[in-house]
Amino acid sequence: MQEETLRSVVVLGSTGSIGTQALDVVAANPGGFKVAGLAAGGGRVDLLARQAAAFGVEAVAVADAAAVPALKEALAAHGAKPTVLGGPEGVAEVAAWQCDMVLNGITGALGLTSTLVALEAGRTLALANKESLIIGGPLVKRLAKPGQILPVDSEHSAVQQCLWASGPDGYDPDSVKQLVITASGGPFRGMKREEMADVTPEMALAHPTWSMGPVITINSATLVNKGLEVIEAHLLFDLGFDRIEVVVHPQSIIHSMVEYVDGSTVAQASPPDMRLPIALALSHPRRVPGAARAIDWTKAHTWTFEPLDDVAFPSVALARHVGGEGGTAPAVYNAANEACLDAFMRGELPFLAIVDTVAKVVEEHQVTPAGSVEEVLAADAWARARAIELSR
Repeated sequence: MQEETLRSVVVLGSTGSIGTQALDVVAANPGGFKVAGLAAGGGRVDLLARQAAAFGVEAVAVADAAAVPALKEALAAHGAKPTVLGGPEGVAEVAAWQCDMVLNGITGALGLTSTLVALEAGRTLALANKESLIIGGPLVKRLAKPGQILPVDSEHSAVQQCLWASGPDGYDPDSVKQLVITASGGPFRGMKREEMADVTPEMALAHPTWSMGPVITINSATLVNKGLEVIEAHLLFDLGFDRIEVVVHPQSIIHSMVEYVDGSTVAQASPPDMRLPIALALSHPRRVPGAARAIDWTKAHTWTFEPLDDVAFPSVALARHVGGEGGTAPAVYNAANEACLDAFMRGELPFLAIVDTVAKVVEEHQVTPAGSVEEVLAADAWARARAIELSR
């Protein structure tokens, strides 16, 4: 890209795993991008200040308003003088900041407001926060224009790339037989349900392939993350749940596939590295040279695939159920899971009880249409409270 075509980017969740890797991509391509704004929770103000100074950003926000004084002190120490904003409303203001693209890497349900604000402001949204699409699906779909949301998840980025083979005139859903989303299987792949009874948080955090934050890592151990991805794929690509399959692929080289009606299957393959889908979303429709290392085709490789064990890992089937119900059901699934995950991390809930408790909360919930943010957040709050009650 030439200097005059620098793409301006706002990174939400900049101190987290996705955010730091996104800034790695930007730093490696100074002629392609500039960072207009950053936002984070507020737990790592020194890192946020260093990022703001390094990229010369215009605005910085922390969701925790109490962290603003410490952030201002850290910014001063690093010689940075951006506009400083605090609280959820401050993060929302940065999400609507003047820029070409907003990357939403906020973890959990807190990302919904930022997603809606960015879309309403007309920004292209690179979406890593799958929860905001999951819980606010009807709201997000109502606001988003065609092509306004670009997936950052490796699986959905892979599906998008595979769909480019749909035909010379672009994506043709009638030519697609099914999407095949791959799962590493997590640290407990191949184990029977009863063998996971004594799983500890330390064991669940030991993901065999990916380096991710604790929430996503635990969700990968229960395969809740894959259930969320199935719902997300349904919303992103407008295909029924009967046309979205999950297959376990331990090597995590093929990130997803698309099977076409003529019997052909197109797969996207690359060594596991989130910088590749991040770079593709930020630079879309161009590709960033050297964004990640490629497969070494001079060496022998063995890639295996196996069916998902729905008895040991019932979270994906449960996600299909709530996705089919629609409305507030996915929000309840997500919120109950986040509450149960916290209880598990505190040692208050056994590993197997995470999804079992989520299923109980989902069963009790009276689904409503999710016609407003308030309705979604009310369902979210109820599900968290109920999950906490059941976890005691």
